[in-house]
Amino acid sequence: MERFILLISIVVAVSGCTRHTQLQSGIWRGELAVADDKRAPFLFEVQNVTADSTVVTLINGEERVPLTGIHYCTDTVIIPIEAYDAVIKAVVSENRLEGLFIKNYIENDSGIPFNAERGNIPRFEPVTQPTSFLIDGKWDILFVGTKNDTAPNVGVFKTENQTITGSILTNSGDLRFLEGALTEQGVRLSAFSGLSPYLVDIQFKDADSFEGVFYTARNQTKLVGIRNEHAALADAYSLARLKPGFSTLNFALPNTDGKIISIHDERYKDKVVIVSVLGSWCPNCLDELEFLAPWYKSNKDRGVEIIGLAFERKDDFDYAKTAINRLKERYGVEYEILFAGQAGAEAIAKVLPELEDFSSYPTTLFIDKAGKVRKIHTGYTGPATGLFYESFKEEFNHLIESLLN
Repeated sequence: MERFILLISIVVAVSGCTRHTQLQSGIWRGELAVADDKRAPFLFEVQNVTADSTVVTLINGEERVPLTGIHYCTDTVIIPIEAYDAVIKAVVSENRLEGLFIKNYIENDSGIPFNAERGNIPRFEPVTQPTSFLIDGKWDILFVGTKNDTAPNVGVFKTENQTITGSILTNSGDLRFLEGALTEQGVRLSAFSGLSPYLVDIQFKDADSFEGVFYTARNQTKLVGIRNEHAALADAYSLARLKPGFSTLNFALPNTDGKIISIHDERYKDKVVIVSVLGSWCPNCLDELEFLAPWYKSNKDRGVEIIGLAFERKDDFDYAKTAINRLKERYGVEYEILFAGQAGAEAIAKVLPELEDFSSYPTTLFIDKAGKVRKIHTGYTGPATGLFYESFKEEFNHLIESLLN
């Protein structure tokens, strides 16, 4: 009932649209509700560039996510998160915010409770007697009770100035930039970059093992960790493959101008082609895009092309056009990104019937000059994963060199 009343009050406030307030510049500490009545904290900075221009920057470890287009209606601030088709709407009361995080693509989304306070407030309240165990290093981590609860996942963490940063890698991708602090029994970490709040609560059993819980907005999953400096994921090139009897792809899809682009077009003939299966809603896809867009600019004259196949939240060309064009502008993409349909197994099977064991966005296919698929990479290990990210880039460039030669 309280959430319903809050939502109604925000809607009423927005309908007037006479500005009565403005966010104060500085660092704010926000909280988003997650499962089991927990709260995932995150930090953000407010900068009032001009009297009519405010920028909100989400902060997670080294990650900075600027949000623009902020506007006000009466005593309510509206913070669009365009990359994920979402918005924060909150009532401003001096140095406090109270409102909802709403996903626009969900019809009549009831929202996730949100609050924030301005000031130099730590992400997690420091404890007087923190644990003496260190989480620094690599860990084997299992997500207990999930479909792949025996699959290897990797945790990688470091402590600097009493702040813990790191990520958890899975074969679908990583949890991006987690940040947190020591507790009396373990570690708490959190992140929010615009899609979903994450909260990780870990308790050490001893110096080399822990148990914990991973919270998202709607779910909670038990974690088990064992220290292992040789921890590694399954080979990302071994998870998806072409069906027997297939060696090439055969798709023709519209770009955002409505023009049909085929893998057999002259532009791609006799070239090495990278096909990226992505979605504008997918954080790890955005990490890959941030790598591929500048890489393409530096390498396109070497006989390499990239095609993005975007599977979006809706099977709606106009909706997808807006999302894809926003991506291309944000990352400076110079290669084609085609609309492939609504994300899901049905659309994947229709567009890429040659592919089997597809399990993750992004999935990246590497095609040689003769048009044959030579490698398929599942998932993406982004910049939050440190040495794993550097290793991926090295492998990627080595593979392209081998295909060009």
